[in-house]
Amino acid sequence: MHAQFEPHDSQAEKTRLLTLFERQRAAYAEQPFPGEALRRDRMARLRKMLQQHTDNFCAAIAADFGHRSVHETRAMELMPTLSSLRHAEKHLRRWMKPQRRGVSIWFRPASNTVVPQPLGVVGIIVPWNYPLLLAARPLVSAFAAGNRAIIKMSEFTPRFGEALRQAFSEYFDETEVAVVNGGVEVAQAFSALPWDHLLFTGSTAVGRQVMRAAADNLTPVTLELGGKSPTLVHADFPIETAAQRILYGKCLNSGQTCVAPDYVLLPKGKEAEFEAAARASVQRCYPNIASNPDYTNVVNHRHLDRLRGYLKDAEEKGARVVPLADCDPASGKLAPTLVFGATDEMKVLQDEIFGPILPVLAYDTLDEAIGYVNARPRPLALYYFDYDNNRISQVLSRTISGGVGINETILHFGQDDLPVGGVGASGMGNCDGREGFETFSKLKPVFAQSRLNGMKLFYPPYGKRIETLLKLMLR
Repeated sequence: MHAQFEPHDSQAEKTRLLTLFERQRAAYAEQPFPGEALRRDRMARLRKMLQQHTDNFCAAIAADFGHRSVHETRAMELMPTLSSLRHAEKHLRRWMKPQRRGVSIWFRPASNTVVPQPLGVVGIIVPWNYPLLLAARPLVSAFAAGNRAIIKMSEFTPRFGEALRQAFSEYFDETEVAVVNGGVEVAQAFSALPWDHLLFTGSTAVGRQVMRAAADNLTPVTLELGGKSPTLVHADFPIETAAQRILYGKCLNSGQTCVAPDYVLLPKGKEAEFEAAARASVQRCYPNIASNPDYTNVVNHRHLDRLRGYLKDAEEKGARVVPLADCDPASGKLAPTLVFGATDEMKVLQDEIFGPILPVLAYDTLDEAIGYVNARPRPLALYYFDYDNNRISQVLSRTISGGVGINETILHFGQDDLPVGGVGASGMGNCDGREGFETFSKLKPVFAQSRLNGMKLFYPPYGKRIETLLKLMLR
């Protein structure tokens, strides 16, 4: 049974947040460099907590969404987190080890090393769409790097937020990791604290606000944002295969995924074939959308109304809106829907959709498609469907995005040894894997002078000796 939810008192939660922050700072001061054994212990406890509370977490998330596929929660949230834990445990000793660096010939026989050092107390702000994954996966990196953390959960998933808070309290002291809940006021207070590092996952608009608040304390930030992730399909690629893989990525969590395909650039003349293949894929995967246990609700009425507003706006401005299945409007679900003939005046091409709506745009040449992508803010993900390696290289070299999937969607996000991070409007910095460890570490350069060295040759008073040395050094 999932945790009972009662609305949080904002002032009480802000007071609790400040207390937790000060307690963690004091604990860090007493133990600023936890060893490998303690880091492994924390990760082991995190794994045990996740496994012990799986059913409870799935039920709480489903309750917050109205309906959320249990299989999607297990496959898209729990499994990647446990996989990240295994990866971090496997590589932790190597990541922690000081890295030897080269020394200029003029300063030998000194030595150079880079020492990964814990930053201290980090803040993690979690969105509502994958609340388990986006709370626990960054925590893996924070724990591996030797940090303490406070996690701010979204007010849109309050039941899961409370379930996670209770679960952490069973396995961790609050000076190691703690959860705070609450709405906008708590989030603003959270962003304004002088963290040693702050990681935010969410919309670009809110990311700007978080960065402004963090700037007052010169808090370093990692922003995992979103944007309109494009999907390019080459004329030579089988449309049926492309449609199946694109709709798979679009329908997961009802499109409420930061790296979901946001729009498709399709070779002109392939629209009808793509529509038929997309409809067949949806009917095969999700028969009877409204009562289908595998198809997730839109998280709340506010977002459902927003998505319906996009469709109404597109239709009123001349687009052809094509639902790929029937769906009861009262079900809390929205059927996967294609939008043909969308223009820049329509909201579906202005805002990140974050739902099961997929604009389909036609192009004449690959150069035209690449130009369309490059004329817009840099996306979090880009997907390209083609088997020609020369054209693949061309797309990779001529576009910039947070990550890329070739002939598949979504799956690059789940690779343990690939960093996750945006660029430009889609974010900054990296998390997960080795890059996540380094994000939550200070890579401290250390120069160690040897007992015998020649530095006295460089001391004043300057004269012919230093002039001769500089001539050699500046050649």
